[in-house]
Amino acid sequence: MVPVRRIVLDVLKPHEPDLIDFARRVGALDGVEGVRATMLEMDRDVQNVALVVEGDALEFDPIQETVEDVGASVHSVDEVACGERLVDPPSTGLTAASWLR
Repeated sequence: MVPVRRIVLDVLKPHEPDLIDFARRVGALDGVEGVRATMLEMDRDVQNVALVVEGDALEFDPIQETVEDVGASVHSVDEVACGERLVDPPSTGLTAASWLR
């Protein structure tokens, strides 16, 4: 099977744990080599976060379970990169989702 190398998720999470601890929890999973958690929006009760997870052979279920263990939820899977190498978006400045800008 072709390995999953990058997963980009739109996550709605409570304020606790904070963004640093949230990223560390995901980063501690087996097979995860890097995590980027970007705050997109915050209101009084929740935070909307873009979560980018990279590794050589990622498994979605443990990532989703970790997100849910902190009381958060995955709103959508916005990007997946598979194969022997990562394919980045073209340098035109366009992204698949306008909220990433």
